[in-house]
This record gives sequence, C-alpha cells and structure tokens, in this order.
Amino acid sequence: MSFGDIDRLAVSTIRLLAVDQVSKANSGHPGAPLGLAPAAHVLFSQMRMNPKNPDWINRDRFVLSNGHSVALLYSMLHLTGYDFSIDDLKSFRQLGSKCPGHPEFELPGVEVTTGPLGQGITNAVGLAIAQANLASTYNKPGFTLSDNYTYVFLGDGCLEEGISSEASSLAGHLQLGNLICIYDDNSITIDGHTEVSFDEDVAKRYEAYGWEVLYVEDGNTDLDAIANAIAQGKKSHNKPTLIKMKTTIGFGSLNAGDHSVHGSPLKADDVKQLKTKFGFNPDKSFVVPQEVYDFYQAKILNPGVEAEKKWNQLFEQYQQKFPEEGAELKRRLEGKLPAGWEKSLPTYTPADSAVATRKLSEMVLDKLCAELPELMGGSADLTPSNLTRAKNAEDFQPPSTKLGSYAGRYIRYGIREHAMGAIMNGISAYGAHYKVYSGTFLNFVSYAAGAVRLSALSGHPVIWVATHDSIGVGEDGPTHEPIETLAHFRALPNMHVWRPADGNETSAAYKAAIESTSTPSIIALTRQNLPQLEGSSIEKASKGGYVLKDVANPDIVIVATGSEVSISVEASNILADKGIKARVVSLPDEFTFDHQSEEYKLSVLPDGVPIMSVEVLTSFGWKKYAHQTFGLNRFGASGKAPEVFKYFDFVPEGVVSRAEKTITFYKGKDLISPIRTAF
Repeated sequence: MSFGDIDRLAVSTIRLLAVDQVSKANSGHPGAPLGLAPAAHVLFSQMRMNPKNPDWINRDRFVLSNGHSVALLYSMLHLTGYDFSIDDLKSFRQLGSKCPGHPEFELPGVEVTTGPLGQGITNAVGLAIAQANLASTYNKPGFTLSDNYTYVFLGDGCLEEGISSEASSLAGHLQLGNLICIYDDNSITIDGHTEVSFDEDVAKRYEAYGWEVLYVEDGNTDLDAIANAIAQGKKSHNKPTLIKMKTTIGFGSLNAGDHSVHGSPLKADDVKQLKTKFGFNPDKSFVVPQEVYDFYQAKILNPGVEAEKKWNQLFEQYQQKFPEEGAELKRRLEGKLPAGWEKSLPTYTPADSAVATRKLSEMVLDKLCAELPELMGGSADLTPSNLTRAKNAEDFQPPSTKLGSYAGRYIRYGIREHAMGAIMNGISAYGAHYKVYSGTFLNFVSYAAGAVRLSALSGHPVIWVATHDSIGVGEDGPTHEPIETLAHFRALPNMHVWRPADGNETSAAYKAAIESTSTPSIIALTRQNLPQLEGSSIEKASKGGYVLKDVANPDIVIVATGSEVSISVEASNILADKGIKARVVSLPDEFTFDHQSEEYKLSVLPDGVPIMSVEVLTSFGWKKYAHQTFGLNRFGASGKAPEVFKYFDFVPEGVVSRAEKTITFYKGKDLISPIRTAF
C-alpha cells in the first residue's frame, strides 16, 4: 500500500472524532485512540467487509480487546459506512445511545462485547477457530467460501490478564494463522507507567507460545511499517501473529505519554491546540472533510459491497455443484436447525436403569453430534470425567500434528477454563449457527465467571456441561463440591441453569439449550447414578418446573432439583405411610420456570400449602419459591458419596423430618405462594 496526504487527513479525522466524543460526554478514554488511529486507518483500509451487511459470513473480523479505545471504533464505523451517524457519536456514553461506554455485541460492526480486559483477545481465538472449522468443512477446490482473518487491537492490560495467556497458548498450539493481533505498546496503564508492575518480555513470551512476532517501531506516524507488518502476518499460515507496535498514548496532546491522558477527557485548551496541530478549526467539533468520506467509500464500502456480491454468486454455484453441503450451509446461515432434530433426544421410563446424569448427557451428545454439524464441543482436560466427546468425534487440531484436523469438532482446551468460556463466546459470535458446548466440573465453572457473565450479557447461547454437581463428588472433598456456585449463576440475568433429575430432564435441558438463540445454559450433572422417575417427560421438564408426583389436597409441597428429586419422592412415600400427603415438584431450571405464566406457576406452587425446598447446595435464593428451605450452607466433606449425603441428612428420613416440622410450623396460617409478588 502507498500512503499520501489523504491518509494523513483521515488519521487526523479519526483522532479528533474520538477526542470530540470523549469531550462531549465528559467521560471516556482519549489517550489510546490518539495513539492507535494510524493502525486503525491502515487496518480498516485493507479489511474485507461490507458495512451495508455487517453479518456477511466471509467478512474479516475486528475485535477491540482494549475496550477503552471504543471511541476509536465508533469513529471508524461511522467513517466506513456502518449505521453510525454523527449524531450517534455525539451521544457517546449517554443512556440508550448506540455508542455505549464499551463495545457491545448487538451493535452493527461490533463482533463481540469487550471491556473486561483479556476477554476480547480470547473471543478472537474463538472467532479464528470457527473460521478454520467452517473453511475446512465447506471449502472445495475452486470454491473458497471461507477465508477471512480475525484482527485484534490489544494493550498491556489485556496481556496482563491471565485469560489472555491461556488463550494465546492454545492459539499457538492450534497454529491459527488466521489470527493477527496488534499490540498497542504504549507502556501505560491506569496506575501509571508499566514499569511499576509489568516489565516482562512480551515478544519472547509469544514466541514461546508459537506465535510469529513482528515489530513496528513508530506506530504514531509510520503507516508503511504498519501495513507491511499486517501483510507479513497474513503470510504466516501456521502461526498466529503478534505485531508489537510502539505508540505514544495521547499522541499530540499536551500530556502525551502520561497516564493522565488514559481515562479522562482532554482539557479544552489541549483539544484546541490538538485540532490546530492537525490542521482543523479549533472551534469546531465532529468535523469530517468530505474527501475523507469519499476515500473510505472508495476504499472500503464500495469494494465490500462488490466482494459480497461476488461471494453470493460463488455460493449459488457451490449449491448447484455440491447440493448436500450447499443446502446444509444455507440452512446454517439462515439460523435454522435440521427438521426433526429433536426426535433424536433419548426418552426414558422408570423401567430403565439408574444412570448418572453426566452419562445421560453423553448419550444425548452422541445423538446430537451426529444430527447437528454445527455442534462443536470440548472439555478443559476432563473429557473422561465430563463424558463430552461423542463416539465418532474428531479432534479440532492442526492437520500437521496428525492429531485431528480443522474439520474436527472437539476441542482439547487443556486446563484453561476461563479461556474456554471466552473462546466459546467467540465461536458462537462467528455466525454460521455454531452451537458450542464444553465441559468441566461445576465448581470450576467459577474459574470462568467473567466469560460466563459476558455470555449472558451478549446473548451467546453457549452450553456448559458442568459435571460433579454436588457433595455427590464424594472423595474429592469440599474443594470440588459446589455449594454457592448455582446460586451465583442463577443470579445472572439471561442464564439457563439446569439441574436435571433424570434422563428425560437431561434431554429437556439440551433441547432448550440447542433451541436457544440468545440465552446460554449451564447444565449441572451428577457423578452418581439416579433413577428414571415416574411422571417425568421432556415436555413437562421443558417448562422449567412441573408437578412430578401429585396428590389431592396436599399437606406440603416439596420442590427439589437434581439428585434430591428422587430423595424427595422416597420421602413422600414415607410421609404417605404416615398419612401425610406430599406433592413433589421438580424445578430443573428456574429461568425457564420464571418465564411461564403466573397461572401455570401457581398451579405448580400453589397458595394455601407450605412449600419446602430441598437442594444439597446453598439455600440462598430459594425463598422466591419456598416458605422453608433445606439446603447446605457450609462447605462439604470428603468421603464416599452415600456417606456424605447421610452425614448432612440428605436422605429420605431427613426430608421427612423437615417436612413434618414445616407442616407443624405453618399449621393454621394463611399461606400465600412465594410466586406471588407485588410487581
């Protein structure tokens, strides 16, 4: 690429648009955009994208991992023709604005939600994995349907977060040559110069990960060096690339190079001198010369529209020559599931054997992986325990390793739970209807809490296969026994948290998870065997909660989840022998149940009868469904699972004793179901 006056004018325009956004909002980060504007201009000028269709599947992806540079991103999206107007930029950080304080997934041109440092680079690894898999699955000689790159801007903060180390290590192992990261090496974080906390040799670290490391010594002005580094990175087909680019934070500001320019608006006199320095009117804001608009239209918008047009023509020819693969990919691009896929879900009766729900999950995954080519799975080095690998699965591995291929749909994440969660988000965000699941112990999903939260916030319908769900873990003891974990994740907005009690409920959990388009799922599964229950079904469980065992005019309602449902059924039989009538309710997923009508919820958990919850986890949160709670509000213990359950009295007799006390306590009281609320 060759650069001239129009490029320098465009860079100045980007810088000042970012500064004006922050100044008008009196909030934000002007420093990084001033340093990164040249790289943004060079990169966007050679990316393949169609701003008029931000969802085109073969567009290059751009991830702003250091989300504090978001004013830079909004400037670029406006200039290159995305649906961001000058008025949108003027509303930066205002309530209801199209320009929130950090990038959010639902905005046009924004690939993933970033802000928490390290998440973006890790999402980008997922985007690169998805592209490699799609290309290996559908590309044919003469028909290259997928060959896009994923580009990332990241800074010192991203590189300090442990999740980026996990993800970068895996990316190097997987030889993701379609991933190019530009490291904004400005030596500044919020606390000051990086010398106070971060002085490692980043380049050597990434070389050790198996990355190609390139250098740009002057990222402030040397457009040619930036372009050459990107071009060189694209030639590296079996290594991801890190471009270590030296910049000056707040370039051009009176406080350039100082941490004070990182997270506070520039003072008015500084803004004026900056605009004068860059050849703009110091008294005007949000100015874009027409020749800059014209440049980006000719360089990005028009070629992008034409590139998608040619791709669409190629895909039409592909469907004619490869009708089976073409129809499958067309279905995926339309976001549809195969007709009748749900018929593959196993169903059970009480005559079937008692089986651990982690094993039942494996049986479901065996069926679904054969039915759904978009289903991509993995585990954090716990495959034999999570039972997440389908019988005929192929590993996603670089072909050169002979361990699998990029067409493989099972990812060996290693012991990297946090990265696994954010990589799943990236795979889900890629498009092509990817349905992605991965496994670990339920207690270790907590390692990935930051990524799980962003799944819910962004609406990525990823699936966590979370085995070893309680004190039923047994001998591994309290370090591995979840207590607070489900309460934490149930508290997240927009999160399915399933704890199935048998095979039908396990199938229902997967049915909901696969059909979900915007809500992630955590499916908590047992290590120990559970019986197949009388009265359960996929249809009933799909409501999130239902009456499993009913009686006329019950004296008490016992509501339970997972392994405690069968214990509660046994307790109800003992109570019946004593002349006490107990309804048993299974509540495998609160989120789904909460979205049922009030009429239905009250038919399950009615007025006028005491309701007692039974769950071998913290009782926190159960007051929204039950008057009385039987839970475990301490850490667990080490021992054989049946002994540990008995030690904590989670046996039928323990449930009976507490049910009797609950009935006595509430006798004669006018009870209203906790389901009823004032608003």
